[in-house]
Amino acid sequence: MTVAVNTVPAGPAGRRPVRWGTPLTYALALAVAAVSIAPVVYVVVGGFRTTPQIVADPAGLPDPWVWENYSRVLTRSDFWRQAFNSAVIALGTTLGVVVLGMAAAFVLARYTFRGRETLYTFFTLGLLFPAGAAILPLYLMLRDLSLVNSYYAVILPQVAFSLPLTIVILRPFLSAIPRELEDAAAIDGAGRLGFLWRIVLPLSRPAVVTVGILAFVASWNAFLLPLLVLGDVSLHTLPLGVQNFSSQYTTDTAGVLAFTSLAMLPALLFFTLAEKQIVGGLQGAVKG
Repeated sequence: MTVAVNTVPAGPAGRRPVRWGTPLTYALALAVAAVSIAPVVYVVVGGFRTTPQIVADPAGLPDPWVWENYSRVLTRSDFWRQAFNSAVIALGTTLGVVVLGMAAAFVLARYTFRGRETLYTFFTLGLLFPAGAAILPLYLMLRDLSLVNSYYAVILPQVAFSLPLTIVILRPFLSAIPRELEDAAAIDGAGRLGFLWRIVLPLSRPAVVTVGILAFVASWNAFLLPLLVLGDVSLHTLPLGVQNFSSQYTTDTAGVLAFTSLAMLPALLFFTLAEKQIVGGLQGAVKG
C-alpha cells in the first residue's frame, strides 16, 4: 500500500518558506503599533488631566476629565496665528513639491536624452544628503538673498529637499503609462502638456496624492529650519509655538501636552485619512 505524504516545498538550503500569517507575526505587528501609538495617546489623554494628577500618577487616566487645558490653548491668539503660518508654509511646500516633482519626473520618464539616467541618479543621491548638514550654508544663502524672516525661507528649501523622494516615487508611475496612450493623444491633437494634464495626472493620482501628503506632513512637523530662519515671532509655526509655550509654562505639564496635541492633530488626521492613498502610491512606485 502506498501512502501519500503532503510536503511543503523547501526554500534555499532546505529551509521552509516564511509564513507571514502566523500568530507571532501578528503579535509583533501589534507590538510595533502599540509602541508607535502609545506616545500619541499619552500626549492626547494627558491634556485632559491636571499637572498634579500627572505628577501623582504619570500613567493614569484623567479623573476627572479636564477640558480647561484645551480650551485655554484654543483661546490663545498666538496659537491660531501659528496654525495659520504652518498652514501657509505646508500648503506652499506641497504645491511646489507636486508641481516641480511632476514636471521633473515627467521629463525623466517620458523623454529620451543624453544624460537622463545620470540626472536621475543625481536626484536619487539627494536622498542620502542629510538636511541638517546644509543648515548653516543654507541660512547664509537665504540671508544674502534677503529671504530670512519670510515664508519663502522655509518653503523653498523644503521643496528642494523633498524633490528627490518625490521624483523617485513619481517616475515609475509615469514610465508605466503605455506609449499607445501618448500616440493616441497626439493623434487627437493633444500636445505634451495636454497629455500630461488629461491623461498622466489622472492615471498617476495615487502617486501624486502620496507625495503631496508626505510633503505636507513633513512641512507641518518641521522644526529646525523654521527655528533658524524665522526670527520674527509673528511668523512662528506650531512646532516653534510648542517650544515657546513649554518654555513659558515650564511647570504646566498638562497645558504643554494639550498644546502639543492640538499642534500635531492636523497632520495626524491628514495622514490617517489618506493612509490608503499613501500605501497604494508607494506600492506602485516599488512595482515600477
